[in-house]
Amino acid sequence: MIPDGPADRLAAGPETPRGDVLTAADPVEDHLAALGAALHGPPAAKARLLEELRGGLQDAVAAHVHTGVDRGPAAELAVRDCGSVDELLPSCQHELTIAQVRQTARATAAATPLLLAAWYLLHTTAPSGAWHLTHTAHLLATRITTFTAVAAFLAFAVIALTGTLARWIPTPSRLPRTVAWTSTAVTASMALCTLVLASTMPLTDHWPLTTLATLLTAASHAVTAGPARASRLCARLPVPALRP
Repeated sequence: MIPDGPADRLAAGPETPRGDVLTAADPVEDHLAALGAALHGPPAAKARLLEELRGGLQDAVAAHVHTGVDRGPAAELAVRDCGSVDELLPSCQHELTIAQVRQTARATAAATPLLLAAWYLLHTTAPSGAWHLTHTAHLLATRITTFTAVAAFLAFAVIALTGTLARWIPTPSRLPRTVAWTSTAVTASMALCTLVLASTMPLTDHWPLTTLATLLTAASHAVTAGPARASRLCARLPVPALRP
């Protein structure tokens, strides 16, 4: 069978694309995409929030279609009734900011066992003071680890305050900023502690245990650095106060 030539294909008219099918814009998805681009917070919490909004909008579209409205206008009506991005942003961002606060607090709490183990190792491997620089660096690392461990314990209070207790106690408006900068201080302290221990590790008598303590503080820093950075971003967002 002889294949069609160019002239035959032109005579037959333009070919229909087989893979790409053009579809009309969906007002619901466009609205959710615009809202998602304006929101900041934990990806999982953000995805759940947008999915809940999608379900509500789809129910509203179905209700309008049931009354006889075409699907396109029904979707536009549902989006209009839901509210604009500027109207939804304050409440949605507030919810995601609290979710980020809880995630940061959980990350700081998760670092607590690592910090306690490092603190114990630093106390049991304290140098005799034969070399002043090593003794001073070891003492500084111990103090820093103690500070970060105390700050990590405060994370449990934040988790409780934004969880079960939130039903009876309103979440303080300054809590996101407080958690953001406290977690930043903890993360910076752990990075400094890791640097101090790593610089004096070859000079200590108990270098294997000191190496383990260094790895523990480095792991703590890795656990908390990302959530602390995300908390700072959420805390800086100019979200207006919610109306009662």
